[in-house]
Amino acid sequence: MSRLHNSQFVAVVAVAVLLAGCSGDLNPMRIAYGTGEAGPPAKAPDFVAQSRRGSDDFMPVGVSAPARPIRAKTPEGTKALEAELVAARGRNEARGRSAEGAAQGAKP
Repeated sequence: MSRLHNSQFVAVVAVAVLLAGCSGDLNPMRIAYGTGEAGPPAKAPDFVAQSRRGSDDFMPVGVSAPARPIRAKTPEGTKALEAELVAARGRNEARGRSAEGAAQGAKP
């Protein structure tokens, strides 16, 4: 076999390997299950079967999820939350100043 034929053979094999990598399903277990050599499929344990939903319906592509009911906070609830966050910020700033003061006094 000449060098030209050898390099062409290597190129053809390389292209074949690359194209084989693009094939749909290369899982050898699919063949084993298809021939029955892998045995029957395992049954799901009871707790798994009970935790599954009854229907396996999936939302189709392009369809939005149903709207969830959103409850808006009342103005009083918003003000209470804002006051709580401002108080928490004040506590955190005070702790930070306290820690900074302790670190200042502990310098060697």
